[in-house]
Amino acid sequence: MKSFIFRQFEIRQSAEVFRVGTDGVLLGALADIRNARKVLEVGTGTGVISLMLAQRNPNAAFLGLEINQEAVQLTRLNFVNSPFHSRLKNIHQDFKSFSTQEKFDAIVTNPPYFEVSGSGKDKIARQTIELNFRELISKSSEFISEQGVFSVIIPAEAGNEFIKTAEEYHLFLIRKINIKGIENSKVKRLVLEFSLTGKALDESEFIIEKSPRQYSDQYLELTKAFHVFKG
Repeated sequence: MKSFIFRQFEIRQSAEVFRVGTDGVLLGALADIRNARKVLEVGTGTGVISLMLAQRNPNAAFLGLEINQEAVQLTRLNFVNSPFHSRLKNIHQDFKSFSTQEKFDAIVTNPPYFEVSGSGKDKIARQTIELNFRELISKSSEFISEQGVFSVIIPAEAGNEFIKTAEEYHLFLIRKINIKGIENSKVKRLVLEFSLTGKALDESEFIIEKSPRQYSDQYLELTKAFHVFKG
């Protein structure tokens, strides 16, 4: 399968591992890791999100957890071949049984979100089979530092439930980005960020395309340090 080429690194892909997609790229570009020194990614897939975050924050060290053995090997390959390899680690681990005394300044994830799917393709990555939202939230609340940020990208229709569940675990919404696929369309995705300390909500809108197959100026600006756009 063809590799996905970024400006500073390359993502090798596999037909058996969920491939680079817009959701992962958006989270990699938008997640708040400005003050992070220790970052945990839950479900690394190809490793694209951690690699983007490592490019954005040269002072952070990254630990990735992945339940799919083939994805673990692919991520490790992409990590080793990147200029950030010394700060990146990935392990074969189910987040539900993950245990550590460490606290993380940032936890990021593009979680599984289809409760039911007729396709067997990318089954673990695309469905809540191995990890549902409540499990994800409860475990993340254990490992986030006092000033840390928990960042996710999810479908818009799951937003209210996710936010309500997070509050049960004392994770409070501090940032919400409403993502539209195209101008004048419905909100398609949400980037949500939570912390143990509540503060005024920062809410904004993000548009991916200004017309079909034409990226918006907003998207081009956000991803210019990563994507190689053909002029």
